[in-house]
Amino acid sequence: MGERQPTRRLATIVVADVVSYSRLMEHDEAGTLQRLQAMRSEVVYPQTQKLRGRIVKTTGDGWLAEFASVTDAVRSSVEIQDAMALRNDSLPRDQRLEVRIGINLGEIILEGDDIYGTGVNVAARLESLAAPGGVCVSGAVHDQLQGIPDLAFDDMGEQQVKNIARPVHCYALRLAPHRRLMEGALDHAAPAASIAVLPFANLSNDPDQEYFADGMAEDIITALSRFRRLFVIARNSTFVYKNRPVDVRQVARDLGVRYVLEGSVRKAADRVRFTAQLIDALSGGHLWAERFDGDLEDVFDFQDRITDRVVGAIEPQIRRAEIERLRRKRPENLEAYDLFLQALPHAYSMRPDENTRALAMFEEVRRLDPRFAPAAAFAAWCYEQRVTRHWPAAQQDDAGRAITLARAALASDTDDENAIAIAGFILLRLSEDYDAAIAALQRATELNPNNAFVRMNAGWGNVFAGDLDEAMTHFERAREVSPSDPAAFYVLTGLAMGHAQQGRYEEAVAVAGASAALYGDWDATQLVLSVANAHLGRLDDARAAARRLLTLLPNATVSAYKDLLHFRYPERLALVQEGLRIAGMPE
Repeated sequence: MGERQPTRRLATIVVADVVSYSRLMEHDEAGTLQRLQAMRSEVVYPQTQKLRGRIVKTTGDGWLAEFASVTDAVRSSVEIQDAMALRNDSLPRDQRLEVRIGINLGEIILEGDDIYGTGVNVAARLESLAAPGGVCVSGAVHDQLQGIPDLAFDDMGEQQVKNIARPVHCYALRLAPHRRLMEGALDHAAPAASIAVLPFANLSNDPDQEYFADGMAEDIITALSRFRRLFVIARNSTFVYKNRPVDVRQVARDLGVRYVLEGSVRKAADRVRFTAQLIDALSGGHLWAERFDGDLEDVFDFQDRITDRVVGAIEPQIRRAEIERLRRKRPENLEAYDLFLQALPHAYSMRPDENTRALAMFEEVRRLDPRFAPAAAFAAWCYEQRVTRHWPAAQQDDAGRAITLARAALASDTDDENAIAIAGFILLRLSEDYDAAIAALQRATELNPNNAFVRMNAGWGNVFAGDLDEAMTHFERAREVSPSDPAAFYVLTGLAMGHAQQGRYEEAVAVAGASAALYGDWDATQLVLSVANAHLGRLDDARAAARRLLTLLPNATVSAYKDLLHFRYPERLALVQEGLRIAGMPE
């Protein structure tokens, strides 16, 4: 008789493990083991069985499971990540069990109750590429999920993974926090106190008043995001719907929120009219709709009243005292505030000519209202852009002017978290005043932990001069509150640099590759790809990224990065420089 052939079949394989498990055990062995056991018994096993899956085995801090259905495997994984996010919300950072999950559709070999084979190996590699709290799937899984409207993916491109001959096309499943996908009903798809504020329509006869409508929406987003009990989608993600006809319920599904605020602004001379309506995307019904008419000097009262109505409708248990405490200091000069709003689109454009226009406006705002800290901070940011992007100088000492303005913004005792975060980051980049920079970034985060812009700056600040785990937390939170951000590449490259600095080069390459797929012309992304591939021994990929980097920064050298990257700790700079040497960058 011939040797019995092993049993093979097609299956959906799920591989998962806990992030930084060794560090958690070192910090609190008994507590970590207790939380791991509770996670398995209360989350992993029930959710797997509920969706008709089978736990093949546990692997220390992880597990291996198989499903007959791709949809069931993904649904189970999302439910597990959702449950873990809810559990982690109430825990300090050093006690959280964050899980990475990889899912592949492929052939498995059965041996008793165990499974193995290339299909399992690929799932394991996908797991290593997933972000903490995330799910990474293969192209085969992604293809089976087409047509399911509640699922969104970030294309990570083809990844060369260890011990697998052919590249694997990978996709990161985009998860809104606490979101239960694929349940069919919106009430299972969003946290109760979650909202997106759409860009306000400009109904003024003058199209040049567009800046004013945008500024009003942005201010209300900022005001709402300061309430810790509310989950508020960031400006960059909601403004992708600007000047587009929208279905409010589809917007809510796209962004993972329960409520949507929309409205319009009409400004003529010194008179302003606001209309606003809050929509419950579950029912499609209007919770309230109001019109506000008054003089331009009433604009801040309008913003407060709209914020109050939203908070009262969504989270009525928020106390009046908290609402009053979170009111921001107002600019003293309305003409200055109006000019500040006009300057913002030019500052955000990231172009030299527009930067020049923004600078002139911000400097005029400071003349009109010297105590208005956001104008000082944004002017400093414009000068910093000219220095770090090698644009023509605006004056004799752009770097010195940026530092002076950043310090002035911080000295004003402002409570504007954007101004504080910008000022802190500029001190880090241009003055290497690391203690003041990190303190400012920490204060900005404490003022508004739901501000994606603040989180992005705090993430990069900690990469350069702080705690790397803290940096990753900031970047992940930025992704959560701004899931459709056109500038997502900025966050992804920050995550990739954090992975590289922690020695997770496979993850660094994967995330930097996803960033490059969104925008390949940012030199920092090519830098990470070159360094991480070099440390992995993938010299062809490292050299290709280094060549691309030199086309973007022709004068770049290994030694020049001492001044280009202001790392506080020598070992972080050494890691980058050594990678560049391996990749063939000129010394």
